[in-house]
Amino acid sequence: MPPSPIRPALPISSPCCPERMAADSQRAASGFGLGLRPAFYQDAAEGKVAVDWLELLSENFMVDGGNALQVLDAVASRYPLALHGVSMNLGGSEPLDTAYLDRLAALDERAGAVRISDHLCWTRHGGHYLHDLLPLPYTDEVVEHVARRIEVVQGRLGRRILIENVSSYAECAGGTMPEWEFLSAVASAANCHILLDLNNIVVSAHNHGFDALQYLHAVPADRVRQLHLAGHSEQGPLKIDTHDHAIATSVWTLYVQALRRFGPVATMIERDDHIPPLPELVQELDRARVIAQGACVA
Repeated sequence: MPPSPIRPALPISSPCCPERMAADSQRAASGFGLGLRPAFYQDAAEGKVAVDWLELLSENFMVDGGNALQVLDAVASRYPLALHGVSMNLGGSEPLDTAYLDRLAALDERAGAVRISDHLCWTRHGGHYLHDLLPLPYTDEVVEHVARRIEVVQGRLGRRILIENVSSYAECAGGTMPEWEFLSAVASAANCHILLDLNNIVVSAHNHGFDALQYLHAVPADRVRQLHLAGHSEQGPLKIDTHDHAIATSVWTLYVQALRRFGPVATMIERDDHIPPLPELVQELDRARVIAQGACVA
């Protein structure tokens, strides 16, 4: 169902105000956010969501006009925004989509994004997007391949991006290193940042039988600039990254350890299905605030 129309008369703050930009960056660097979803577009446009920043799914706003851009402009006047994509195809073998990167750059300019992220995976084959985040072979050759593509992206955008670890349910043959070593090697080779999804670590650790804490402690702390929290479901022996449940106890436990290792990193909740009323979602985010306060004090 398309979102309800947003009233276009909301004031837009000038992006050239250095005081506002500095305050936004500070709020978003270590604050708490939500993934912006149609269920609360209107509340966000009116500044009624009690968060420090919001994360937009980039592809939903890479359009030429219409309601999506009204939403974008209204929300950007109220909150710092991060852009999160699912179609960059960083690990793919086909050439990077330059038209996609041009649209993303234009969106970044319009949104004044504090961060841009996408996934460490492949998403395209034969000219078609597969609408899935597919794992890569963990080899030195793939590290070099992905790093070169990230360098192209960063050159086009004029900034570093964040790469996110994905959840997986099968592993590619021929891997020569564990996933955490692969993620770290790509980030180092490309000189980019990391968006560490703690739910994805828990899901993949269960599915593949590795230690989630070992993963966490192997990731370079100086490159982690954002954390994702989310819920998952179970289907037979597998955990599935569905984003349709409350955050599991195992993810909260890993979050405590992540805060102790990485410090007060920007944290947000992803919820894509069975979205509860906004107050319930904010209450779950408030739990992250309380945990972070306790972990950082400790």
